[in-house]
Amino acid sequence: MTPEVRETDPEGIDYGWIMQVTFIVTIVIGAPVVAALSLFTTLPTWSDRALFAVRVGAFVWLVTMVTVYAYARKYRENQAQKADPDEGSEQAENPDEKSDRDDSETTGEQTDVSAEQN
Repeated sequence: MTPEVRETDPEGIDYGWIMQVTFIVTIVIGAPVVAALSLFTTLPTWSDRALFAVRVGAFVWLVTMVTVYAYARKYRENQAQKADPDEGSEQAENPDEKSDRDDSETTGEQTDVSAEQN
């Protein structure tokens, strides 16, 4: 049996992408940072080492999360708008233009139709 593949088309920011990238970058960057900083700290017991790793790792995770979120807001949202530039502008422009045209066309047509019937 083939597993079901689900796809999403998020509007705005893709939080799934943010979580995945944050996880990978935190591990790739966080492990060397914790190891490098632990060289300059006295950590005599395993509990001290674990607490140090959690504290530094939490800071690395927080900085990574904010950075990835800012990147997603700035660049990935702009890429989505560039891919479909008319989507937002059509919605803002068409209702006004369409209503002006409909009013003038409807008024003109009603006048013409009533004049023809007489």
